[in-house]
Amino acid sequence: MIPRALTDKMLSMSKLFPVVTVTGPRQSGKSTLVQHAFPDYRYVSLEDADMRALAQDDPRSFLERFDSKVILDEAQRVPELFSYMQGVIDNRNEPGQYVLSGSQNFLLLKSISQSLAGRVAILHLLPLSYEEMTAAGVTPESMSGFLFAGGYPRLKTMGIDPQDFFPNYISTYIDRDVREELGVKKVAEFNTFLTMCATRVGEVLNLSSLANDCGISVDTVRDWLSILEASFIAFRLHPYHRNYGKRLIKASKLYFYDTGLAANLLGIESGDQMLTSQYRGNLYENAVVVEIIKRYQALGREPKLFYWRDSNKKEIDVILEKGGKPWYAVEVKSSATYNPKAFEILEDLAPAMGLDPDRRFVVYGGDESFSTKHGQVIGMGDLGRLVG
Repeated sequence: MIPRALTDKMLSMSKLFPVVTVTGPRQSGKSTLVQHAFPDYRYVSLEDADMRALAQDDPRSFLERFDSKVILDEAQRVPELFSYMQGVIDNRNEPGQYVLSGSQNFLLLKSISQSLAGRVAILHLLPLSYEEMTAAGVTPESMSGFLFAGGYPRLKTMGIDPQDFFPNYISTYIDRDVREELGVKKVAEFNTFLTMCATRVGEVLNLSSLANDCGISVDTVRDWLSILEASFIAFRLHPYHRNYGKRLIKASKLYFYDTGLAANLLGIESGDQMLTSQYRGNLYENAVVVEIIKRYQALGREPKLFYWRDSNKKEIDVILEKGGKPWYAVEVKSSATYNPKAFEILEDLAPAMGLDPDRRFVVYGGDESFSTKHGQVIGMGDLGRLVG
């Protein structure tokens, strides 16, 4: 197993809360992580049809079969369990009674909010971060290879070609999450929608344009975007709300939680093709944003990330807010060669935000990190500086 940065936080939460819940996309390593971190816990998978039927038929007896210290995998498959679980938790009043995992965030959190509010620590496990891959010695040799392959653990541990992994992953996702659990009937249209979302990665999202390209309504686009977010496929980065002298763009930008999945949807077939792809810059920006999110989530926290863009198309790729004000401003450039012009917009806009050069960053495609009079230049491996 590749060590996961979330482990320490998960173990510490199990000493404070009766329930620890780990959610994330399918195949992100949730089951492996919880079994490895809690070796003394009984493991029960509710993907197993017999076990699921037993839990659905008599939830009270099902819970009584197990002592405290049990892992319930894909717990959202049996929402009836949660109200009965509340009674067990309150009677025992012990930390670390249950570890829940699940890949359908919407359904899982709906059940938790109805029955377990205040009793559960909720953590997120995304595909491997660049930091985790580097520590395990499985980082691709090139940045293009990293963007092409993404971070799903099975690709690394089993040596699966991304071109074999992702088509099967997408097929399973459509069949299980989209059709079966979330009730989407227009599967062909949803497949088209998913691909059209990939073509917009790192771009300001125009819902009407996306709807027209997919032959669906704007309301359907909104519903399906929510599905992508609930199942940890894609997410939206919202614009920063403060106006620094120009009329602001109010639409969100779209990103995928894994660049390998996005690259496959875009038809990119190798790291070499990624090197010359028109989408490489957008996917690198995507990778930087997700890496920041992964590093925060490994600490059990959610970063307040935004982008800033005005009507003249001046843009700051990432603003990280702390204490209700901008804390870091980040420009992303995929080139492995540093160019001082990368700081032009930051030098123009950051002073109005109260950000001195120590809090202005250019993340580029190179490996070295260094300071300049304009601000800080860092590579993908040094993004921890934005988290501390």
